[in-house]
Amino acid sequence: MAEVVGPRLYSCCNCRNHVAHHDDVISKAFQGRHGRAFLFSHAMNVIVGPKEDRQLMTGLHAVADVYCSDCRVVLGWKYERAYEETQKYKEGKFVLEKSKIVKENW
Repeated sequence: MAEVVGPRLYSCCNCRNHVAHHDDVISKAFQGRHGRAFLFSHAMNVIVGPKEDRQLMTGLHAVADVYCSDCRVVLGWKYERAYEETQKYKEGKFVLEKSKIVKENW
C-alpha cells in the first residue's frame, strides 16, 4: 500500500504549527535578522503585528513582525509597503527566517 504524503510544509521550530507551504516560496536568498530567510507569497497560522517603518538592507520599508499563532515566537516579518519602486514586488509578502522554521512532509 502506498504511503499518502501531504503537501510539503514549513512549521514553527518551537511548536510545529504549520506556517507556510513550500509551493509559496518565492526566494530562498533573503537575509533575516539572524541569517538566511525565505520570501513567501503567503503564510498561515500567523499573527501580523503592528506596522512600522524599518530600514532594511534594500531600503526603507513598512513592515510588520509575524508571530506564530500558537506559541507567539517571532518568525519574521510581512512587507506592508516598499517605498522604492524596485522593491514593490515585496509588498504583501512574508519573510520567514530559516532558523525559525522546520520542514514537514519532505
